[in-house]
Parts: sequence; C-alpha cells; structure tokens
Amino acid sequence: MPITRDYRALAVAAAKGIYTWDSRSSSYSDIYARVRSWWELLPDGSNPLSALVTEFEGTGVTAGTFVELAGQSARRVGTAQSLRCDLELAKVQEYPAPWEGLHVCTVTVEVVDETSNGRSVYAAPVTVMLNCPPALTAPSYRCAMVAFYATAERIVY
Repeated sequence: MPITRDYRALAVAAAKGIYTWDSRSSSYSDIYARVRSWWELLPDGSNPLSALVTEFEGTGVTAGTFVELAGQSARRVGTAQSLRCDLELAKVQEYPAPWEGLHVCTVTVEVVDETSNGRSVYAAPVTVMLNCPPALTAPSYRCAMVAFYATAERIVY
C-alpha cells in the first residue's frame, strides 16, 4: 500500500489489492493479514474489524472456500477500470462526509479469477473510505484506509 496523501491513488491501490491474491503462494491468513494491515481503526470505534471481515468475505473468499480454491491453484488479479470520489458520487453529495479529510471513492475493478478448472472475468465495485490530513484522526503525513465496502448493499454510487 503506498504511503501518500493522494487519496485517489490510495483508493485505487486498496481496491486492486483487495481483489489480488494467489493461493499457490499465500494462505487465507496471509491474504487477510495483508488487507488487515491497511485498515486503520478510528479512535471512536466506528470501523470495527468485524466490518473488515464481512466486507472481505463480500469479495467471495472465506477461510472455508479458500481451502477449496487452493486445491484448484486459484489466483485472482484486480485491475482498476474507473474511479469516482467525493462530489462525483451522488450518495456522498446527499450525505456529506462527517469530517474534513474523510474521502469516499468507488473503484470499479476488473477481476480475473483463474483456477485449474478455468478462467472468469467480471467487474466488481469497491467503495474505499480514506482518512487524510487535515483530519485530527489521520496520520499527519499520509492518508489511511479506514474502511472498504465490497458487499452490494454498501457500495456508494
């Protein structure tokens, strides 16, 4: 994950990273730990790790299904196709971010899933929430991902 104040670049990197893994070289725990390392908890507890688990599983991978996928040498690659942030999103215009420095971006990712049984390609939207300076809860020198949404009912348009 890049260390940057460019929330757009961070949103793209996060969305691609959430949808990129390889069961031939990583376990479910490895992949979850990588994504977990990007999710920075807020002091008010509004972005609990239970939400991270739910949203990561919204990408179609759970600890249980990963065992089966690993048996098929599964791998997934996400490539960002489009990015819309803040005022480009109707829901954010309707319900603005609660503090200055919080950004909401929705990235459409082209996902390529490959297994020993075949290949499929599809588009997946991911909404990424980023906490950036001048927010008091943000690191002073960079933006931080504080949430992402992969489940359909949580995607921001």
